[in-house]
Amino acid sequence: MKSFSEKIFKIGINPYILLPENILIFLFKEAAKDKGPIPIRGTMNGQPFVQTLVKYSGHWRLYLNTPMRKAAKADVGDTPIFKIEFYQEKRIIQVHPKLKSSFEKNKSAKKIFDTLPPSRQKEIIRYISNLKTEESVNRNIEKAIKFLLGKERFVGRDAP
Repeated sequence: MKSFSEKIFKIGINPYILLPENILIFLFKEAAKDKGPIPIRGTMNGQPFVQTLVKYSGHWRLYLNTPMRKAAKADVGDTPIFKIEFYQEKRIIQVHPKLKSSFEKNKSAKKIFDTLPPSRQKEIIRYISNLKTEESVNRNIEKAIKFLLGKERFVGRDAP
């Protein structure tokens, strides 16, 4: 793991840091690539996280979601201490059983879901899987099915 400190910036609504050149070189070497998303793991102010390093607008950025920042007690303008490394393990998010059941009942929605890019599929699966209450899960699965069938927006996106 490599250690460094960086100031947290914000682009739009997204807090992020830019990684120092020596850290990028280390990660590129570990990942054996310098293109495409690079999975990493580490700590921010001692709090563990798993995230993906992405290149956007010519800069490699590490986006810092709300749970990461809250756990580390760090926000935009702060300069937390990071330790990071390349993360080789596959990150598999299980499809929520109720979403799986809904796909079995609605073959048309499942067929459309299967045509979506993997990143969009993962976005839907992750969103449903991270909901806290059964009520939210049920309501959002219904919205996701309607989204896939072209009847409703979902997670801020127009229907496919």
